[in-house]
Amino acid sequence: MGVPLPDDVYARLLAFRTRLRQFERWSADQAQAAGLTPAQHQLLLAIRGHSDSRGPTVGEVAEYLLLRHHSAGELIQRAAAAGLVVRVRDSTDQRVIRLQLTDIAAQRLESLTELHLEELNRFSAEAPLDPSSGQ
Repeated sequence: MGVPLPDDVYARLLAFRTRLRQFERWSADQAQAAGLTPAQHQLLLAIRGHSDSRGPTVGEVAEYLLLRHHSAGELIQRAAAAGLVVRVRDSTDQRVIRLQLTDIAAQRLESLTELHLEELNRFSAEAPLDPSSGQ
């Protein structure tokens, strides 16, 4: 084991992890206020944020959300039943299923994203995590 870490390293890590948990709690509350579960919100973001305009596959969503393939499939099935996502066959490979947002899901996600960007701006404007900065 090397040189012991100074106390301020632990304090900074605690502050950072506390802020992350606060943001996650706030985000979950916002999703629920928009009529979504936090998992559905993450699913919509994974679909909309995917770089391919055709939409992600179930496997890609599973990777984004750190879920097993079948768990992602169940989440997608519930979201489809709620009218949030649609499954479409890939135009070049009919074996591949891709996911796209419905109009209502896209509207909810856009509203949530605007709120999240505002919160992230507030979050980053708070005192820095570095105690040596004097704040």
